[in-house]
Amino acid sequence: MDLDVFVSAHRAEWDRLEALLRRRGRLTGTEADELVALYQRAATHLSLIRSSAPDPQLTGRLSQLVARARSTMTGTRRASWRDVTRFLLEGFPAAVYRARHWWVPTAVVCTVVAALLGWWIGTHPEVQSTIAAPSELRQLTRPGGEYETYYSSHPAAAFAAQVWTNNAQAAAMCLVLGVFLGLPVLWILFENMLNLGVGIGLMSSAGRLDTFLGLVLPHGLLELTAVFVAAGTGLRLGWTLIDPGPRTRRTALAEEGRAAVGMAIGLALVLLVSGAIEGFVTPSGLPTWARIGIGIVAELAFLAYVYVLGGRAVRTGETGDVVADERSAGVPTAA
Repeated sequence: MDLDVFVSAHRAEWDRLEALLRRRGRLTGTEADELVALYQRAATHLSLIRSSAPDPQLTGRLSQLVARARSTMTGTRRASWRDVTRFLLEGFPAAVYRARHWWVPTAVVCTVVAALLGWWIGTHPEVQSTIAAPSELRQLTRPGGEYETYYSSHPAAAFAAQVWTNNAQAAAMCLVLGVFLGLPVLWILFENMLNLGVGIGLMSSAGRLDTFLGLVLPHGLLELTAVFVAAGTGLRLGWTLIDPGPRTRRTALAEEGRAAVGMAIGLALVLLVSGAIEGFVTPSGLPTWARIGIGIVAELAFLAYVYVLGGRAVRTGETGDVVADERSAGVPTAA
């Protein structure tokens, strides 16, 4: 391509587009149609220059021109309370509902793994001896030991905030790292189930499994469900990279990735609730049945939220992705 000839042939179009963009008043219908046509041609010219005769100065000018034109046509949009309401009542529960075929099996498998690990550790003293010395194990599992005082060792508000932050980070890692074929997600899940299995095994060997479950279940039901949802979504994102289905791989990853980012925000709110339960309810003086009852109510409320609101939203076409006019538009490649 002769760059000088190309610039001479199209400079007038670029200048006209820039003049329209500088207009402070509203464009007439004819001028608006002209702006759209000039934007499409300028985008095509930018694509041609980048591929055939890259020139930094010209590329910079056209990139800025195309970006300004696109912003003028699409306008700017501010988030509103309507967006928040839509996200909480439709987008987030729909995304979780759509991912149920991934996170429900994940929850079942992980629960079985944690139970098996707990049984193995609890019935094999030689395994316990590799975890810690006998005196240290007694310190962990005795009445008033570290397993019990862990939940009341810090002020409730600070402890709840710390737990929420840690769990939200773990959930976000599951969602983001899923793109690496889901392998990091499997490791995060195994670490969590191993920690849970160790607690089950050690406390059961000390004859205090009921105490341990009374401490874990109030917040653990909702907390682990949120982790399973994040992990299942991360695994689905990794599988999308392998099998995007009828969509192109780029489109599939973009759609599922945007839904995963939204899910990270929603799960942070869910984990905020579980963190509050862990900080204020778990170490409270309430009877064990009352503490566990609060955890069950929170878990059932979340599942109803997902299956009722999420199922209804999915049946109306909601996917958890951003609305259509907020998705990236393709740049024209032909005049």
